[in-house]
Parts: sequence; C-alpha cells; structure tokens
Amino acid sequence: MPRTVAAPVRSAAMAVFFAAALAASGFTPLAAQEEPAPSSKAAAPTQESVRATQMRQFLGLGREPDTKAAADGAKLFGPTCGFCHGANARGGVGPDLLRSSAVLDDDQGEVVGPIIRKGFPDKGMPAFPTLSEEQLRDIAEFLHLQVYLAANRGTYEIQNIVTGNPQAGEAYFNGEGKCNTCHSPSGDLAHIASKLKAPDLQQALLYPASVGQRKAPQVTVILKDGKTVTGTLNYLDDFQVSLDDSSGNHHSIELEPGIKVNVEDKLVFHRQMLEKYTDAQIHDLTAYLVTLK
Repeated sequence: MPRTVAAPVRSAAMAVFFAAALAASGFTPLAAQEEPAPSSKAAAPTQESVRATQMRQFLGLGREPDTKAAADGAKLFGPTCGFCHGANARGGVGPDLLRSSAVLDDDQGEVVGPIIRKGFPDKGMPAFPTLSEEQLRDIAEFLHLQVYLAANRGTYEIQNIVTGNPQAGEAYFNGEGKCNTCHSPSGDLAHIASKLKAPDLQQALLYPASVGQRKAPQVTVILKDGKTVTGTLNYLDDFQVSLDDSSGNHHSIELEPGIKVNVEDKLVFHRQMLEKYTDAQIHDLTAYLVTLK
C-alpha cells in the first residue's frame, strides 16, 4: 500500500545560479562603471552586474578588481609595458600577461610590483625604478582586471541581437505561431520590453522557465483506490513523489504499479516549438517583443 505522510509545510530558501551561454556575434566587455566596486555608493546593480558577481563567485575569482585603480593603471601600462606586452596585456613581442603566474599569484602588487621595478634586463625587459608604490599597485590592478574580464563571461554583453522584422514577428505571433492563444501584448506581455533587455526577451521566448521567478508545477497523484492527492510538486523520481497540498500538508508517496502521477506542464507548447522555430521566426518574434514597451 502507498505510504502517505502529512506534516506542516516547511519553507526552505534555495539559491539558484543560472548561466546561459548564447552563441551570438558582437560580444564586448561592459564598461567598468556598470559593475561598481562594492564599497561605492552606486545605483542599484544592473542585471549584468548581478550576473557578473554570481559568475565571479562561482568561478572562485577572488575579490573584485578596483576599477578606478585599474583605469589609472591602464594609463601607465600603455607607455610603460604595452609596447612589448600589448595594450591589453594579451601579448605582443612579449608574453601574454593574463597567463603569467606572477600576475595570477599577485594580490595588490606585491609580486608584480618588484618585477616591474627591477625588470629583467638580461631577458630584454627594462627596469622602471622611478614608478611609485601606488603606480605599481595601479598597474597590477589593471592586469587583475584584464584577467577578470577574460575569465568572467558574466561581464560580457550580447549585442546586435535585434535583427528581425517586427511586423513579421507580430504576424507570426498572431498567426502561425499561435502565441496569442496564451499571451497578450496588452495583458501578460504589456511593457515586457521595459522589463527585459533584448537578449533576455529572446531567452524568455525560447526558455520561459529560465527567466524570472520559477513557479513549481502542480501535480495530481491517483492512488490505487481511485483517490487523488493534488498539490505543488516538490520532488519526483521513479520511486517517490512528494508534494504540498492546498491545506499546507506535506505528502510523500511511494510509487507502486497502479499509481499514476500527472504533472501539470504549462510550458509543453514552448518546448515543442523549439523543434519548429526557424532562425528567422525567432529573430522576428524577438524584434516584435522589443516593441512592447
């Protein structure tokens, strides 16, 4: 017989990391001010800066570089080091410093600074003894920022994504795509373009569960005796299903032959359409959604 256990619902906080990799042309690093230093009294963080912070923590990149010091360091690095290592430190006549163990082991110039000051004259690197400690730290911070930008894809912004025809997208929305059977430009999609940027609009179109707050699906379990248990799905595998009913009771049901589980899937149409969309239809729909401001 199935075993059902009822207990008060206990809420649990879940931190969800979402990173979506999109293959698109025109990736460029965000301006430094779009991801302010934690100590600055800046405006509310942008969606890109939040994503960049999450990615930095996920990759274990350590502290966030000081963008002001890095900007000062960039002015020094160009004439001092750029002629050999390249203006962006990615290599020229000299090696790529983003891969340098000295840079990777450095924190605030304690490793990089002495190297710049003393140089390696026997290997072709001149010494720069007149640079101050602050200047050396700024150069080191510039190098850390370059490493950070190269490693953290969360700091990259997708550009040139709105390439479709909005009129064709609207026609598809109301016609062949059947989008208007569930969605309305004046209802659930009203001002959607003011809430989401174009790349996120396209992702919401293709993978709606990945954007915004995810709502747990509803599930109905039909027991052997024909009785049903309905509620919010917590967990489901080949052996067990757990759910919370509308009264706040938790149910954990062992699955046996004769027990049926029906999970509500409001996004099944979107998943089916992934196999049917053409590239042109996706870009046309995106271009149309961008007009819904």
